[in-house]
Amino acid sequence: MIVGHQSVRPGLDYCQTVVDVRVIDRSSTTDRLAGALREMMFSGELFPGEALREVILAESFGVARSTVREALQVLTAEGLVTRAPNRGVTVTELTERDIAEIFEARLVLEAAGVRAGAVGGDLSAAARALSTYADAAAADDPVVATHAHLEFHTSLVAILGNSRLVASADVLTGDLRLALASVERQRRNARQQVADHRRLLTLMRSGDEPAAVAELDRHLAAALVSVTERVTGA
Repeated sequence: MIVGHQSVRPGLDYCQTVVDVRVIDRSSTTDRLAGALREMMFSGELFPGEALREVILAESFGVARSTVREALQVLTAEGLVTRAPNRGVTVTELTERDIAEIFEARLVLEAAGVRAGAVGGDLSAAARALSTYADAAAADDPVVATHAHLEFHTSLVAILGNSRLVASADVLTGDLRLALASVERQRRNARQQVADHRRLLTLMRSGDEPAAVAELDRHLAAALVSVTERVTGA
């Protein structure tokens, strides 16, 4: 549990913000630190492009710099932070082209899964993922809802039964998580999103492959616009 939590104000570099000393359970310090930073990113306390300085983080959370480095490595592997020469580690920031490429790749993978599901593929995992998403939406928790939302989309790729394609989908959703979390916080329409996904699953169950793919295309196209506008400020 984190003690002495203080939000980071918009427009200020995180490392220049005065923070309280944070204490975290030493039973799994690296994982808990990574979890604390992850939560701050998804809640909007840390913004894309913000620098994460080892010294400041170590002092703020009351841990060793080596623990900070390990936690940042975990987040780097998840695509949530980026390490670059002369910039150090920053919260991952997507460009408009990045977003377009991610959604293009997602459509290819997810449409293949939707087609497989519409012609008899196992839809049980997708149904469970949708149920989890519906529960998160009902609880009105944007952080949990974002995770559940993306898990549903990954479950569509999993219908293909190809672990390498699922791994590729995981990379794409990892790249997108922060941007989508920002959109979820702003529009807070997870329940409508659940309804849209339920309609997609219904079309797959009915065997209407063209309609199911068209519904997925419509959903991803709308999401592309929302994420792009949110990230670019357009």
